[in-house]
Amino acid sequence: MTLLIVSIILFLAIFAIKFSNRSGIPALLLFIVLGILFNRLGFGINNFVFADKFATFSLMIIMFQGGFSTNWNMSKPVAAPAIVLSSLGVVVTAILTGFFCHYVLGWNLLTGMLIGSIVGSTDYASVSNILRSKNLNLKYHTASLLELESGSNDPFAYTMTMIFLSVMLGKSTNILLMIFLQVFIGTVMGFALAFLFYWFIVKFNLVSDGLLVLYIVATSTLVYSLTSLLQGNGFLAVYIYGIYLGNQSFKGKKEAVFFYNGFGELIQIGLFFMLGLLSDWKLFIDFLPAAAAIMFFMFIIARPLAVYLLTIPFNLKNNQKIIISVAGLRGAAAIAFAILATNSGVKVGGDIYNTVFGICVLSSAIQGFLMPPASRKFKMLDPSDTVLRTFNDYQDKSDLGFLKIQIEDDSKWINHKVKDLDLTFNIIIAKIMRDGKAIVPRGDTVIHSGDIIVLGGEEYFDPTGHDLVEYTIPNGHSFAGKLLKDLSIPNDHLVVMIQRQNGEIVVPRGNTEIMVGDTLVSMLRDGRPDRAIKEGCKEKCN
Repeated sequence: MTLLIVSIILFLAIFAIKFSNRSGIPALLLFIVLGILFNRLGFGINNFVFADKFATFSLMIIMFQGGFSTNWNMSKPVAAPAIVLSSLGVVVTAILTGFFCHYVLGWNLLTGMLIGSIVGSTDYASVSNILRSKNLNLKYHTASLLELESGSNDPFAYTMTMIFLSVMLGKSTNILLMIFLQVFIGTVMGFALAFLFYWFIVKFNLVSDGLLVLYIVATSTLVYSLTSLLQGNGFLAVYIYGIYLGNQSFKGKKEAVFFYNGFGELIQIGLFFMLGLLSDWKLFIDFLPAAAAIMFFMFIIARPLAVYLLTIPFNLKNNQKIIISVAGLRGAAAIAFAILATNSGVKVGGDIYNTVFGICVLSSAIQGFLMPPASRKFKMLDPSDTVLRTFNDYQDKSDLGFLKIQIEDDSKWINHKVKDLDLTFNIIIAKIMRDGKAIVPRGDTVIHSGDIIVLGGEEYFDPTGHDLVEYTIPNGHSFAGKLLKDLSIPNDHLVVMIQRQNGEIVVPRGNTEIMVGDTLVSMLRDGRPDRAIKEGCKEKCN
């Protein structure tokens, strides 16, 4: 029964994502709504200890993904304002919000500061989700700025939350020392372990054994855990590890980035759904007026004031500052820190979780909905490119790909100089391998029989993964024993490669024989396995 419910939830989440893409409503908000609905149906939970552990793990994964997906080359021009906003911006926003809670809502000052600290950071999951799903390619590297800020500001909100929790619980705490240890140890551990674990990836081939993804999950968890044990900021360390690893080159990185996108999506669905399950509908409604007041204060006053004051040295444009202000969405981190505060046993005059939950729901609904039209209204959209270039999983249009060909005895290239070759297509001879040695090709380099030529050109990338399909020829298949030219294959179907059972790669030609156990890699028009191949077993195949 449990598995059935989980599968139904995941199906509904998929439809929620599709609905979000059409309606403009943030997908993460819909996940929360799903959680609230299941709560109302009697599936709610009240285990804040489990929720704290799951939220911490989820936030760690989201933080790592935020760093791992960041394209540093795109973020570098706006790194300075992004880092200022992710650190001092959190402090300013938290303090202003704390004063509002105290002087306007009449709350205890420390309680107000705690709430301000909890909701002080912008949410990477929400911001990146809207940027991607709505393809908001913002001018002046603003998308990169928002991505870097939202991905790196949670550690500072966490530090402030821990400071005010310690003070309210009466713990003897050296605040300056605590801040220093959190930031210093978090930074040092992040970089030190990033260097070490990257060296391990380079030194040992983890791709062939399928261990790379498992290794990255294990090491990111280890980075967080070790740093936290040393009283450092584990979220900061794991973000640094992610951004360092994501901007290095290593075998299998592309697949790892794609895995983390899917894994991160699953984690976000689970986290936001769980947050909805945790909510108490009656308490949510009771504290909604206070949550709305805080959210609108942050949206209209605190966030814009912090943005305008802290970006003065960077000469940002006014329309850019407006969009940065609108993009201050609150989400997963704030609710995770609210769970942490709830479990700490701190005494406040209200319900921390449902207040923060209300702030985040309203922020996602209102600010998330306003981001696309505001970007158009203030002329911040750049239609000449895609926002996906901001992320590491986007294949740049100038990506260089390589392939090798071996010069056979009957090749027309033999005894010709490189400069005399008719390279009709936009390719270049990048390297020549001869007798196991590499030769740098020059114009007067002569091609010999047996040479292995490495050609370089613009790499093609199909983001849907639909263009190429594989099919293995079983015993009894009608293709077995036939030449490629004799097969009945439609015109929109091309066999581009054959792999024999022994691993040999064969470039298909008309007189290439198809054998049992061959794996045919085919290019198809619509990505669907061709019926001619699927129906090749006229009789039962073994």
